[in-house]
Amino acid sequence: MNLIDVVERLFDQYGYYVLLIGLPLDFIALPIPPGNSTLTYTGYLVYLGLLEWLPAYLLALTGACLGVTITYAIGYRFGSPLVDRFGKWLSIHPDFLEKTRKRYDKYGDKLLLFVFFVPGVRQFIGYFIGIIRLPYRTVATYAYGGTALWVTVFFLIGYLFGEQWKQVFNMVEKSLTRTLILIGIVFVLYQLVRWILRRIRRAQQNRE
Repeated sequence: MNLIDVVERLFDQYGYYVLLIGLPLDFIALPIPPGNSTLTYTGYLVYLGLLEWLPAYLLALTGACLGVTITYAIGYRFGSPLVDRFGKWLSIHPDFLEKTRKRYDKYGDKLLLFVFFVPGVRQFIGYFIGIIRLPYRTVATYAYGGTALWVTVFFLIGYLFGEQWKQVFNMVEKSLTRTLILIGIVFVLYQLVRWILRRIRRAQQNRE
């Protein structure tokens, strides 16, 4: 049984409740049902007239935002103490969170609008922004905004493409996977270049 079959069976049994319960599970890193498939199939059911579009969309948005809120709260409440207590076993120094927060302050807010499309990242971004104690106002603006964008895009794939939704969905999923691999390669190369440049600078300083 593939993921699409799982989503279809869950909708047959639980209807709208899949959105309100299943989507938060996706964010908690228990992607049963998987978020992308759930949203796209929801749009398809609306296309068929089996679900009403307004309650389906609002429940999907509510479920997704609930998932972000739960993981943010867990990270905010328990993340920092866990890092303080067990961080040394993971080579995480005491100033790790502060440095991470400064880097986030420089680049992060706008990225929250798009990270929910990245496979694997969506399940952990809520914990991360909670651990670095991101203000809730920022969460409400950017994290919820990114969540709404993610929900809308995959919902519309199912609704607009109708009977062709599986083909379009698979194409989008493959594109996202390729994008993630490309980002990973670029990141590794960037870190490698930084490491080489640091080695060169140290060698030059030692000569002086």
